[in-house]
Amino acid sequence: MLQPDLSVLNDNANIIQCLCYNNSLSGTEISNYINKSIPYTVKVINGLIKAGVIEKKGYADSNGGRKPLKYSLVADTFFIISVAMSQYDIEYAVLNLNNRFVKETVKEKIVIYDMQADELVTRIDQFIKDTGIAREKFMSVGVTMPGFIATERGVNLSYLHVDADTTLADKLQQDLGIPVFIENDSTAIALGEQKFGAAVDQNDAMILNLGWGIGLGMIVDNKVFRGHSGLAGEFSHISLVNNGKICKCGKRGCLETDSSLIAITENAVAEMQSGQKSSLKNYDVVDVDAIISEAIRGDMLAVKLISEAAYNIGRGLAMLIHIMNPSIIVLSGKGSVIGKLWLSPIQQAIYEHCIPQLANETELVISNLNMKAQLLGGSVLVVEHLGQPLVSKIHALQNKAVTVYDK
Repeated sequence: MLQPDLSVLNDNANIIQCLCYNNSLSGTEISNYINKSIPYTVKVINGLIKAGVIEKKGYADSNGGRKPLKYSLVADTFFIISVAMSQYDIEYAVLNLNNRFVKETVKEKIVIYDMQADELVTRIDQFIKDTGIAREKFMSVGVTMPGFIATERGVNLSYLHVDADTTLADKLQQDLGIPVFIENDSTAIALGEQKFGAAVDQNDAMILNLGWGIGLGMIVDNKVFRGHSGLAGEFSHISLVNNGKICKCGKRGCLETDSSLIAITENAVAEMQSGQKSSLKNYDVVDVDAIISEAIRGDMLAVKLISEAAYNIGRGLAMLIHIMNPSIIVLSGKGSVIGKLWLSPIQQAIYEHCIPQLANETELVISNLNMKAQLLGGSVLVVEHLGQPLVSKIHALQNKAVTVYDK
């Protein structure tokens, strides 16, 4: 399905990865990045130029002597599909090899609790057809979603179950005819923030996914931390509140039952039913988007509920700061569009419940990627698997004789 020239990705993945994250670099910069000699690096670059993957990009500035030649990826040689799922919607994007969005994103409503794997295949396949781009131009698909996900095994233990003799990633790959990688949504957001957002150049960071749940991605020693079985970061399920509510995980007192966007919405409806005045009563349906809109306008109920949720999130973060000692905490995800409303109560709780020396050394910031962090993370997921993992998937597809659909 893919052109033989892509075999260079197996041997030269590090060069392609470094150019994916940088617009252009000199031969010396690439050599330093991949820790190889300059003659070897230039030889590999020339091979990639011949393969049509890299191009010369003019000369860099010089303080004296010969100006170094710079290189960049031929961005539109191949494309990446990023599919970002939450509990209630799914968004699709096409990105080039420089991680630039090449088309408008498409968003649809879903209910992940009811969704079957075949439906997901159908939706992604239709999006691919609608792009008008030949299927063989897509390098891979990065699918990011909620749930307990073992990335290396390609398994989602929470949703979209498949037959026991296959995995979700393998089913998607076989049915779509394109290599597929899957990842937890919060980990994907951490990848996006690490490469393009507020966590760039941060060796130890925690990225909070303020979404329908409250996810957490962790960067430890400049690498995404997944834990022993790949399930680290379930911040939502810290037992922190005494509201008596049963969480979807089956336990009581989970932070998610009090401070997620779902919980905030439920609390808003309950408050208004008890007689609380709010401009939210002007909405036919009170949902997260309505609460966010009215909170921005200063509605007292919306602001109060977000502030109360944020304070409890801050209490949970204080515990993690004691354990992880991060340099930075990034507020990202769907809820980050009202980041300033979260910031003060979270900071207050951290100062109240955290040792001052640790609190003072941890910076709390709002993402500048907003809703794009997860989509970018899906693209990074693919880029991080260049080389042998991608080549193995391509070989698996070739051996399966998968039908290649017309574009």
